[in-house]
Amino acid sequence: MATTVTEILNNASRNCGPGEILWSIRSSSGGSDISYGDTDRPFFIASATKLYVTAILAQLRNEGVLSWESPIAQLLPELSISGLVGDATVREVMAHTSGLGDYFEAKRDDGLPTFDRIVSGDFGWDVNDVVTWTHHVPSGVRGKSLYSDTGYQLLGALIERLDRRSFEQSVRTRIVEPLSMGNTYVFSRNTMERFDSIAPFFNGDAQLRIPLAMASVQADGGIVSTLNDGHTFIDAFFAGRLFPAPLMTEIAMDWHRIFRPLEYGTGIMRFKLPRVFTGFRSVPAFIGHSGATGTVMYRCPERQLTVVGTINQVRKRSMPYRLMVRTALAHSG
Repeated sequence: MATTVTEILNNASRNCGPGEILWSIRSSSGGSDISYGDTDRPFFIASATKLYVTAILAQLRNEGVLSWESPIAQLLPELSISGLVGDATVREVMAHTSGLGDYFEAKRDDGLPTFDRIVSGDFGWDVNDVVTWTHHVPSGVRGKSLYSDTGYQLLGALIERLDRRSFEQSVRTRIVEPLSMGNTYVFSRNTMERFDSIAPFFNGDAQLRIPLAMASVQADGGIVSTLNDGHTFIDAFFAGRLFPAPLMTEIAMDWHRIFRPLEYGTGIMRFKLPRVFTGFRSVPAFIGHSGATGTVMYRCPERQLTVVGTINQVRKRSMPYRLMVRTALAHSG
């Protein structure tokens, strides 16, 4: 079994171009654990950061500080975002159904998205810049799916307002320290000197040296972690050690398509291949989140497996999902 999974990953490493593959599969049913690469090697988890945002918002809700049904514009009056979100609620922003545009990958009026701009030359921004830019990208329709990194910038600002400390400090105090995740942190202007200690990630053949941009994404994609810490977090997230377990049922429901074949619940993703794509072979669902650096952090309830990994490659977006399915199936026979 271990040899088969390792062979899959060796082959992927030879064929995916630059980008260090770090991968780990762990079983909660007594099966053997398999790791590929240094399990304590730090890497950017990109949009898998959104699971941390979901966990903190769940804690704030449980503490009675926040209602997910509140209109987010009313909770962030200093940002003057009512023209962007109307009466859309915190829950809708978490679920990407608020109608907010996406400042990061959507094209602005001049035809360039933020991502293309940082590839051309690194720069930083703050939430006020994000609000301004979002006025110049296509918006969606409230109640329909449109993936929005803008929404998670706003949720990060909301956490800071309600928690009365930086997003970086909230993650550390609420998640990292209670779970003893010593290698996990929010990359920020305070940690810029650590950039070269993090596994480099690539856009095709080009290494992306963009510390200012990575220090700016924060709540929509700026956490650095490791395979070991990733498993610790996912285990706690699903086991009710970060917020009351019954809330997990509410988070993982009302699935709606976000990118084929990805679906979104409330701050969480589900990856499930339709049978027509698998030769009518049954492939189990994976629940968690992924990120644009080629990161996956998913639990497979049917196989009682957790897969945490990254290919550190932006260009090949389908590859981490293919690896997740192939290595999970190979692991469980």
